[in-house]
Amino acid sequence: MVSRRLFVIGGLFSIVAACGRKSPGSNATVTSVHSVRIPPGKIRLYSAAQREYTMTDKVIKTDAEWRRQLTPEQYHVTREQGTERPFTGATWNNHETGTYQCVCCGNDLYSSQHKYESGTGWPSFWQPISAENVTTRVDSSLFATRTEVICTRCDAHLGHVFEDGPPPTGLRYCMNSAAMRFVK
Repeated sequence: MVSRRLFVIGGLFSIVAACGRKSPGSNATVTSVHSVRIPPGKIRLYSAAQREYTMTDKVIKTDAEWRRQLTPEQYHVTREQGTERPFTGATWNNHETGTYQCVCCGNDLYSSQHKYESGTGWPSFWQPISAENVTTRVDSSLFATRTEVICTRCDAHLGHVFEDGPPPTGLRYCMNSAAMRFVK
């Protein structure tokens, strides 16, 4: 069994893989390190279509540019940290096979393989398509502390992650349909 840990230090992306076998003559686990240099201004994301990691630019736009690109509901949810009403979004009850992408920048966020019925009225996933594709941060709004999930590529608000999900992660990524588009 191989366990992997990811580290980003000074633009150097390292994957440390502990292979689970013992070094000859000792009890130490054999560990290998693979490093990939991330160029300045680039981010590393997983592409579902290419089935590999790619380097891309961070998407930065003005509020006026986002307003022109998005519907009023999409803008409210993604740029103003809004929430759509439960059981109303386009993908909360979607059962087709495909990929959920950021409505703002097209970043691959979730696979239908990781979607489940949480009963909340929002699309729920037990893990993102890749840990690099979403970012979390503390959200202290609404008199509670929650963990907000944002798109790594464009900083769009997607929803929140909670620790009441199913195995194997125990997580529930509770997303807004208005923040995603579904691609079969």
